Amino acid sequence: MMDEIDEARDWQGNEIDCAACAHQDMLSAGLCRLKHACVHDRYARRIDRFFNWNPGLSNSYIAHPHFEVRAISAKHASPFVLQPLLDDPEETVRWNAARRLPKRLILRLRHDPHREVRIRIVSLLDDAELIPMMADPDYYVRLVIARRVAAPLLARMIDDPEVEVRRIVAQRLPRDWLLQMVDDADAAVRLEIAQRLSPDLLARLRHDPDWRVRYEVARQIAVEDIAELADDADAFVQDMARSRRLNSQGRSMEHPR
Repeated sequence: MMDEIDEARDWQGNEIDCAACAHQDMLSAGLCRLKHACVHDRYARRIDRFFNWNPGLSNSYIAHPHFEVRAISAKHASPFVLQPLLDDPEETVRWNAARRLPKRLILRLRHDPHREVRIRIVSLLDDAELIPMMADPDYYVRLVIARRVAAPLLARMIDDPEVEVRRIVAQRLPRDWLLQMVDDADAAVRLEIAQRLSPDLLARLRHDPDWRVRYEVARQIAVEDIAELADDADAFVQDMARSRRLNSQGRSMEHPR
């Protein structure tokens, strides 16, 4: 079956000539095929198929001038020849090499100039090795780390400058530490905190400037602490507080002491 693209050109746009190829003998053996599995083709799918069929040739192509060839050969080549690719100018090549190398060699990619490499490298490292990346200049790198590391380490990210990162921290931080975030500058973060705080600690948020936070407080706080919220400036907060207070009074009348 041929690929949908009915052409065979190399990465420089030249038409591929099998007669001039160093792998000409492989053609008759079915180990390569024009427009389907060819290391010289400019289409990555065909290059990938070539190395899937001939992984033993990968070592010979890690220095090829076309980055797609280098990147795909790095997936099959011996790990012993991959370290130089960590300095490749193309981020795809660096990542494909990094994922197959020991961690001691790839730690420096925590400072890779390309965000995609740094984002992906997070999945290969242990929590302690990710601590230096908690101050990464790219918010999405920090977001991935906040989702990945063990919850106790998130205390280091409580003051992250990005709201979305702090929201993840608020969702995962151990409950005993949530009070450290009740004064967060963003209401969305404080709402996450209000949803997780135990009822006896919610009084700290009764006067929050955002009605959504106060509503959550009114929904969960102990009834004996709800009186002030029954007169809240927001009607939704009032209704929640008054409804809970009435329900509590009704239960008390049904079951007098």
